[in-house]
Amino acid sequence: MAKQPDITFYTTQTPNGIKIAIALEELGLPYKVHTIALSKGEQKEPWFLDINPNGRIPALTDSFPDGRSIRLFESGSILQYLVEQYDPDHKISYPRGSRETYEVNNWLFFQNAGVGPMQGQANHFARYAPEKIPYAISRYQNETKRLYGILDKHLAESKSEYLVGDRCTIADITHWGWVAGSGWAGIELSQFPALKAWMERMLARPGVERGRHVPSPHKVADTVVDNEQTKKDAAETRKWVLEGMKADAKH
Repeated sequence: MAKQPDITFYTTQTPNGIKIAIALEELGLPYKVHTIALSKGEQKEPWFLDINPNGRIPALTDSFPDGRSIRLFESGSILQYLVEQYDPDHKISYPRGSRETYEVNNWLFFQNAGVGPMQGQANHFARYAPEKIPYAISRYQNETKRLYGILDKHLAESKSEYLVGDRCTIADITHWGWVAGSGWAGIELSQFPALKAWMERMLARPGVERGRHVPSPHKVADTVVDNEQTKKDAAETRKWVLEGMKADAKH
């Protein structure tokens, strides 16, 4: 008998959060959503730290074949879990041990270790830091652009619609929310035409369209590099980001 999911997904509207929602939607899995109120510090409450000791989203719990519940945290780990447990038909993956699976892993870790951290810092220094530090903004925006350039070159030269082979995989899913949020990091995506075309192809997928709006409407893709609404949204987020940093510094 196939394993029956009992998934509870802990998330909020962030690039790392929506990648899991997109994967769940692409796989057609049932799941419950628990929205974590980052602005209220819910991610630091003891019950959530039992699920993710790092106090970050996304996280996920599920029933496991041994009859006990399993907790998953770190987005890359969750994506690998979902395809190993729930993608026997390889809708968003390739068969284990195949050349393509290792290539998928290359890009999965490229995003988790490169694009996410670098763009995350670009977001922080461009939008949330209490003072503008031009060196830091330039450093992280330029590094994000360098990584985008690698993706753009790969897509242009491979002439594939996706990062690996003939299908959308977790390699694509892990990147999409970050690339869609390039404007929030102060980066013009038009500089990377193959990557921009890929982002738009991904957006046309029903699973991406559904998943990106979990648990709330996904608006960052409409963000331009700099306008008054962007500045207002950043100012509202800056307050709780800085409060959270102060709280973390006490530990």
